[in-house]
Amino acid sequence: MSKTLKIELPDDVFSALRRSPEEFGRELRLAAAIKWYEMERISQSKAAEIAGLSRPAFIAALARYGVSPVQTTPEEIRDEIQQALGTSLPRTSTSGDA
Repeated sequence: MSKTLKIELPDDVFSALRRSPEEFGRELRLAAAIKWYEMERISQSKAAEIAGLSRPAFIAALARYGVSPVQTTPEEIRDEIQQALGTSLPRTSTSGDA
């Protein structure tokens, strides 16, 4: 099921952005989905759904907007490797300590 959202905007917005109302609506959905994904409020698959794109197309859009498709921190990667190997990996210093 889907819902319709009505947004009122001045007529000159579309000409200023050189977009038709339909194009503007698609771009608005994509921009919102990318931002919410970047803020880690929604998953990549949910963001793709909101944007009305396939997941590969959404990942390509992330690249165009300069947003990483990976939201895993180095610490999370280290912890996952550690769990998979059943060992303890040395922690690296990010404060510049030697």
